[in-house]
Amino acid sequence: MSDFSVLGMTTEPLHRPAAVDRALVDPADVGRGGLPWRALLVLACATLIMVTGEMLPTAVLPQMSAGLGVSQASTGLLVSLWAAVVVVASFPLVRLTSRLGRRTVIAGSLAVFAFSSAVTALAPNYAVAVAGRTLGAAAVGLLWATVNAYAADLVPDHLLARATAVVLGGAMLGTVLGTPAGRFVADHAGWRASFWLLAAAGLVTAWLVRTVVPAGAALTNAGSHHRASSDSPLTPVVAVTLLAALVVAGHFGAYTYVTRLAEQPASLLPGGMATLLLGFGIASAAGLTLAGRAGERLPTALVASTAGMAVAVLGLSIANAYAVAGVVVVLAWGLAFGALPPLAQTRILQLAGPHHRATAGALIPVLFNGGIAVGAALASAVVAHQGVDALPVPAAGLIAAATVGLAVTQRVIARGA
Repeated sequence: MSDFSVLGMTTEPLHRPAAVDRALVDPADVGRGGLPWRALLVLACATLIMVTGEMLPTAVLPQMSAGLGVSQASTGLLVSLWAAVVVVASFPLVRLTSRLGRRTVIAGSLAVFAFSSAVTALAPNYAVAVAGRTLGAAAVGLLWATVNAYAADLVPDHLLARATAVVLGGAMLGTVLGTPAGRFVADHAGWRASFWLLAAAGLVTAWLVRTVVPAGAALTNAGSHHRASSDSPLTPVVAVTLLAALVVAGHFGAYTYVTRLAEQPASLLPGGMATLLLGFGIASAAGLTLAGRAGERLPTALVASTAGMAVAVLGLSIANAYAVAGVVVVLAWGLAFGALPPLAQTRILQLAGPHHRATAGALIPVLFNGGIAVGAALASAVVAHQGVDALPVPAAGLIAAATVGLAVTQRVIARGA
């Protein structure tokens, strides 16, 4: 059985890394800690825009529904459609663009994303909005796959966790700042203005990619013990990605109903649920920052973060009965979850090595978006049959099972190293 037969693919890397001179990374761009800050910050801007684009319909739900003449439920489906398209389109598009340079793919995808946002802004009806969102989601699926691989190629392995944290910091800002900014613009200038602003941001970022990000990623991982040869097995990469997706499923299953699960803790705080969710976001930012410092302890840190998340999600079962403890539980949950994306993504890209990073980069958005969809669906089924109070136990169980799987997988990988 081939390494990738479970996905119906060969083991050929989707992008063959070119032998690019390290001089392409401008020495002036290498700042404190040895990171190419300008390039990484531009890539972080790209992830900020991607996440903002994904969630924008939820932020402008009432205005967009009224403008398109459809129900709010129909407008909400635009977010679900987005995730589904990312899952379906990422691998085919990565293969289709495999002969292009990664910088070209990123800039071109951002331009397509900008065009799709303009189509949505101009949409006279729901069908055109669906078409615009479908095109944008396809572009973002390719963007996630390429940005993941490209950021890893810009730095040596010992800096990969920090570089990933910087790039994913943009994605977090998309949730914390981008989506609320979209709502602010919609409240004052209409929902279409929000999408026009998104289109402009996409074009500006595409230009920055072409002018700031180096034309090719240097293979700085030569000599690293994480480097994979072109015929190295993909089984560990697929295993860790699937287990991380299972964690995501458990997390989003619970987070979908956080406003119900943490009603009493929120009532203790000025501003109620908005303040509690802000605290969750701040704790997540702290977790992301800590993840960037994992270094050689990354495998252990990944298992520890998922174990902490399982405990925190299980703690939601008592949050409404013990409100003060519930606040602590939500903040601990945010801290653990903030660390998960950079730790998981860094570990996956390390295991993939330069020759399989495009494949791994495509796996990450496909399986993570699949985890979000599965988690939300399972949570809805649990709530429908047993009520929201029954949700923390199965959600925590999924995360705990993934934690055990990750611990076992890391041990197997260590023995085979």
